[in-house]
Amino acid sequence: MSSKPAPAHETHRVEFKRELNAELDLEKEVIAFLNSPEGGFIYLGIAKNGQRLGVADLDGDMLKVKDRIKHNISPSAMGLFDLVEEETPPGVHCIKIIVASGSEKPYAKRKYGLSEKGCFIRIGTAAEPMPVAMIDKLFASRTRNSIGKIKAHRQALSFEQLRIYYEEKRKPLGKQFKTNLELTTEDGALNYAAYLLADENGMSVKVAKYRGKDRVDLIESNEYGYCSLIKATKAVLDKLDLENKTASTITAKERIDVRLWNPVALREAVINAIVHNDYTREVPPKFEIFADRVEITSACALPEGLTQAEFFEGYSIPRNKELMRVFKDLEMVEHLGSGLPRITEFYGPECFRFTENFLRITFLASSPVHAVEETAPVTPQATTQVTMQVTMQVATQVKQLLSVMTAAHSRQELQTLLGLANREHFRKTYLLPALAAGVIEATLPDKPNSRLQQYRPTDKGRSNLK
Repeated sequence: MSSKPAPAHETHRVEFKRELNAELDLEKEVIAFLNSPEGGFIYLGIAKNGQRLGVADLDGDMLKVKDRIKHNISPSAMGLFDLVEEETPPGVHCIKIIVASGSEKPYAKRKYGLSEKGCFIRIGTAAEPMPVAMIDKLFASRTRNSIGKIKAHRQALSFEQLRIYYEEKRKPLGKQFKTNLELTTEDGALNYAAYLLADENGMSVKVAKYRGKDRVDLIESNEYGYCSLIKATKAVLDKLDLENKTASTITAKERIDVRLWNPVALREAVINAIVHNDYTREVPPKFEIFADRVEITSACALPEGLTQAEFFEGYSIPRNKELMRVFKDLEMVEHLGSGLPRITEFYGPECFRFTENFLRITFLASSPVHAVEETAPVTPQATTQVTMQVTMQVATQVKQLLSVMTAAHSRQELQTLLGLANREHFRKTYLLPALAAGVIEATLPDKPNSRLQQYRPTDKGRSNLK
């Protein structure tokens, strides 16, 4: 799922609502998408004819939406939906509710349970009552083998590391955090998600490094684990960031730097492998560095009923909603479905390989891995080769940003020109890298947060674009 601007009209995956009020049956619309095989999007602040009206109380409405979905839908939909602000046109704020297809169908209104008054399915552009026969069929095949339903074999667990990470984000955990974060089974015991997030567990994640292009000559093996999965994830990210070295080339005009792998795509691939791994098999994800590539392997096949084509179109079925929720709380995941587009934007769908039991992502290195570690003299021939590699590896987003700039533009103007709705995604992925590379500059550098701030290409930016 992407954060592109809202489409012009409703579809089987898109629903428009003028405003959030007591009369709006929001739960029905969310349930219909949870029960569909594809999920969907609900936009608040857009009329049925597609007119953008905006919402009067953006923050207040977001809190109300989260509260209604959290308390009025069963099974829990936490970790299966996300809220994103959209500002198109400038000054008009709408709310985009991203709803993933749930793995515990059928979902229903808690008040009415598994009945035609409680269960709904998306048919065309409407949410319709689900027939009793379909309710019975879905309930009979409801997924029960999930980390949220499996009782942890150890119940004496502590969560000090998790508390620290939440406090760092100014989201202190209360006394009921185990229940609120869905770390317990229906009978109140700690589940396997709790075990993975606990201070001590038996799960270890490995990062291996080989001298050649195969697994014959292992030169380094690191284990990160036996601790909170959050801590292990951060350790893996730090290790791979350290290994993601920069190759530098001095040309007649400038110095050109390029890293072995795109850091944005690499981070997303690591997070995806860890969050979506099938831990019920007790097989952790694996990270391997070769002389020409990095491979990231997770123990998971495509979710049942999801094809490869649907996977690349952005249909999202989170495997571990409990982990997804915690990773999102700690801002390690931006929003549902945000990782896949960032990976394919740099490496294309061909970097994914699916087998019956595993998913592997392969990123080819921009230059030989071990060659970057050596400080050999740069010959004219080597300079030409690396320059060609750099030209092919230049960040796509920075080039796109430069291509739409004609003079000085505000942040919102640039987002509109690029067709981007998410402000934070634009800032992190387009604006900051372009500023850091020196290809654009702020018109008010001493007042970075000014509402009058604009951005314009530098001489370097105009030269690079040519």
